[in-house]
Amino acid sequence: MILDRSTPPSYSIPEDFSLQSPAEKILQNGAAHFHFDTPGIQAVKIDLIGKGTRAFLPLNEALVPSFTLQMLIEGTASKSSSEIAHLLDFHASEIQPYLTFGQEGITLISTKKHLFQVLELLLEVITQPSFPEEPLEKRIAQRHLMIEMERKKTASQASQLFRKTLFGGTHPYGNMIHEGMLESINSERLQKHSQHLLWQRLEIFTAGDFSSEERETLESFLERLPNRKPQEGILLPDAKSEESIYESRQDAVQSSIRMGKFSIPKNHPDFIPLSVFNTILGGYFGSRLIKNIREDKGHTYGIYSSLVQMGNLNYWAVGADVEKQYLELVKAEIKHEIQKLSTELVEEDELETVRNYLLGQMLSQFSNSFDLIDRFRSVHHSGLDLNYYSQKLQFLKEFEAEDILQIGQKYFKDQPLIEVSVG
Repeated sequence: MILDRSTPPSYSIPEDFSLQSPAEKILQNGAAHFHFDTPGIQAVKIDLIGKGTRAFLPLNEALVPSFTLQMLIEGTASKSSSEIAHLLDFHASEIQPYLTFGQEGITLISTKKHLFQVLELLLEVITQPSFPEEPLEKRIAQRHLMIEMERKKTASQASQLFRKTLFGGTHPYGNMIHEGMLESINSERLQKHSQHLLWQRLEIFTAGDFSSEERETLESFLERLPNRKPQEGILLPDAKSEESIYESRQDAVQSSIRMGKFSIPKNHPDFIPLSVFNTILGGYFGSRLIKNIREDKGHTYGIYSSLVQMGNLNYWAVGADVEKQYLELVKAEIKHEIQKLSTELVEEDELETVRNYLLGQMLSQFSNSFDLIDRFRSVHHSGLDLNYYSQKLQFLKEFEAEDILQIGQKYFKDQPLIEVSVG
């Protein structure tokens, strides 16, 4: 049989997109537990997520939450870091920190066979961390070197400067990381953060194949975890955007560009069509920015646009690294493509290419039970549920060029952008 390679394989778009919602329960310690049952799968995932605290700390203590979470597995009252590592390896398990501007916690990945042996270690790590000096000093030295190296990279510096320019230098989200912040890192400070600020408004997300008795045993353990009341009454300063910045570097061979503006949250009715607009412009490898600035003009290896959530605020940004001599030209072409997409209808063939890409991308995000936890947590923290993905699927199947044009006219046509370039 001879294959006809001129005809692409057929595919079908699902008529509906039904996702099973998690079982929900409020535990005796007040923590909300969301459980996804995974029949026949022996892997287990547990996310312990509390309210983020970085935005409510003094600006010079911005690194305290990340150091606290990283140091939890470096020692407890009765175990050294090597003993903890050995126990985790022996039981085919791992514990990783989870940190965003809105949430902080840890993730445990294990197997059903070993889970209940590892849970006692997890409780000890959370409730009895020792923050030993030697590994802490090592981490501080590593972070010092990392900060210095990142500042030398034009791309990293441009990203930090963009957030500073967008939110303002005195806003927690615009606060630039520097070596001086390491001076507040010590065992006593991390212990204080662990004992008083971590695990506020605890939420627990689990996936595993448990009988009803096994789940009761799991929940009885989860009820032993700390769940602190959130500290209220601290108001974030208003975000105050500053003027655009150009940081010149004579020895740099390229310039890094960041351009963008404030945007809308995921629970806004326009968010899904806005995400499609963003994809067409610069959200995938066949985007208009890629075709214009990379493929046609060869001024960059990669350029992208993205929608970003930082705590309770959101922004949209374009990023690229370009040869210095083409800096202004590339910025002009970016603006040109934004305005073109905001004033002209997308042609049908491009529309269908993007539609198929987004449908495939969305469906691939649900390939396993762990993905389902991540997708649920993503919408849950935006005040949504899994119905969001059914609504998204429906829009992706039906959107037309007029829908994209309306988004461009509403959010981008003739609107100013904050511009930052380093190099």
